[in-house]
Amino acid sequence: MTTLSELNVTPLLDLAFVLLIIFMITTPLMEKSSKLVLPTNKGAEGAVEASQVETISIDKDALVTIDKTPVPIAQVREAIAALKTSRPTLAVQIRAHKELSVQKLMDVMDAVKEAGITKIGIVSTVPEGQ
Repeated sequence: MTTLSELNVTPLLDLAFVLLIIFMITTPLMEKSSKLVLPTNKGAEGAVEASQVETISIDKDALVTIDKTPVPIAQVREAIAALKTSRPTLAVQIRAHKELSVQKLMDVMDAVKEAGITKIGIVSTVPEGQ
């Protein structure tokens, strides 16, 4: 009687390759199936009226305009504070150029907060075609 000293690995390799193919097919499907619940757009309670919203635009050269009036970045706080005295429930939306540095955007946001505005929004995208 002779004993077989070699192990036949062919079935093990076949199984390994089948499992590899199964994981390669199912992994991309698992990444896209997240349990993310997106908010609905019913409108928040206490939403701001459109007449109370002031728009601040910042172009890529850091030129700040408040309702199409150019304002130096150092005087944004004073300009917004003056608007807040005439409209106590003033809200501000900031539109920044996509190539503007984040620090410039934060400088304008800080100036708006220092002026006492608590309702601040950032317009991040525009609909296609505009």
